[in-house]
Amino acid sequence: MPTDLEKGLEEALARRQADGLYRRRVTLESPQGAEVVVAGRKRVNFCSNDYLGLAAHPEVVRAWQRGAERYGVGSGASHLVCGHMTPHRALEEELAEFTGRPRALLFSSGYQANLGVVTALAGRGDWVLEDRLNHASLLDGARLAGARLKRFPHGDAAALETLPHRARLIATDGVFSMDGDLAPLPQLAQRCRDHACWLYVDDAHGFGVLGEKGAGILEHFRLGRSDVPILMATLGKALGVCGAFVAGGDALIETLIQQARTYIYTTALPPAAAEAIRASLRLVRKEKWRREHLEALIARFRAGADALGFSLSPSQTPIQPLILGSSRRAWEVSRKLRERGFWVAAIRPPTVPAGTARLRITLTAAHTETQVDGLLDALARSL
Repeated sequence: MPTDLEKGLEEALARRQADGLYRRRVTLESPQGAEVVVAGRKRVNFCSNDYLGLAAHPEVVRAWQRGAERYGVGSGASHLVCGHMTPHRALEEELAEFTGRPRALLFSSGYQANLGVVTALAGRGDWVLEDRLNHASLLDGARLAGARLKRFPHGDAAALETLPHRARLIATDGVFSMDGDLAPLPQLAQRCRDHACWLYVDDAHGFGVLGEKGAGILEHFRLGRSDVPILMATLGKALGVCGAFVAGGDALIETLIQQARTYIYTTALPPAAAEAIRASLRLVRKEKWRREHLEALIARFRAGADALGFSLSPSQTPIQPLILGSSRRAWEVSRKLRERGFWVAAIRPPTVPAGTARLRITLTAAHTETQVDGLLDALARSL
């Protein structure tokens, strides 16, 4: 018989389901790609963050296999015990060089990186100012640090004309994960210079995609380390593998090694994963056509959506949200698309604000023009 505690959980779950907010996992039966197999049926995948189509790239897969053969499948310990291996060091050096910074430090996930940085650099009495639509991990980092968190209006650098005493960090997503728009980094950098505080940018959705060589939003805006002292990016989206890194100066990286609890107390990434990421980074460097093809697909999708009268958010990135309002409607349209052979996730509160449930459509370099046109046709018949 369920206990009173279990009954309480069951009732809360039932309410969530009645409100159209219940989340269910879907199991893929194929590698990540433009087409995936779900429940024995192929569907064109328009909800992946594998923006450059590298998650199942043969060179990346072979690099993982060779890394496993040479270094094994596990790192065995945290970086500070005996888990820091040759592939980790090589990857950190290559990421530092690619981003134009003295040092880089690997983390096991972007969530851990954000928690680790904010808690290492801010504490009780310090102010941390964050964009209202920042990723949950940045917001959670400020709360965990015990800092005074102030959320400013989305994309509004003018709201930071004056800052509280002991303002320590201004933290922002580079590309906002649910809207696809860009943070006003040049203006935020100026605010930080004016008030002598750190600017911390989470470039999870820009790294590998934006910029002439794919170095991300800082390259896009032509900003350097003096503008943005702390850069974080993930390695499981455009680079297609897993993990994250923070790049910056020597003092910053050494401070994180000494004080970032999510780095100190976490088993290091598998060395084979580091080898796979190195292979992926080489592809980002040498295959510019992936970004060019992706840009062309984004333009094609937006032009087609405009011709059909769809109202898209103003995004020039692979993230193209179609806001539908109610959670039930977003889920229903997502279901209709699945029936027509397209997989597009319905994103509902609390991931997005109430009343802004949406289809989060993501394009990748692995898609074809025919697949994009097919999605537009399916949307026209499903809305």
